[in-house]
Amino acid sequence: MPVTKKTALSQALTACVRECYRRETRRFLQGLAKDELQYIAEFLGSCILESAGYCHCTRSQLAEAIKQFDRTRHVSSCSTSTRSSNPAQDQEHKMILLLEYLCRSGLAQFTIGVGAGQG
Repeated sequence: MPVTKKTALSQALTACVRECYRRETRRFLQGLAKDELQYIAEFLGSCILESAGYCHCTRSQLAEAIKQFDRTRHVSSCSTSTRSSNPAQDQEHKMILLLEYLCRSGLAQFTIGVGAGQG
């Protein structure tokens, strides 16, 4: 049976977390749509590419890093396909889901400059 893109993304995002967080993370990710999973994966990819190291962030620092990532993502993105009739509301929803994923999975250790262009 072929693996769907949604399943592959969910498995990859679950594999990023420590064993003790995997069950809860897997359950959280199962309820997300493919575009929501892609958004989380894009953020983690940015963290890997732009990270100068790990730091323990507060929830509000993570939220600010996510906002910066989203602003940078919109500037560099040409297409804005969303499943919502309100793109701003859809992006805000994805940002909330990303923050929840990071906090629930124990991955709240990212460089604050994510998506900031390393300025």
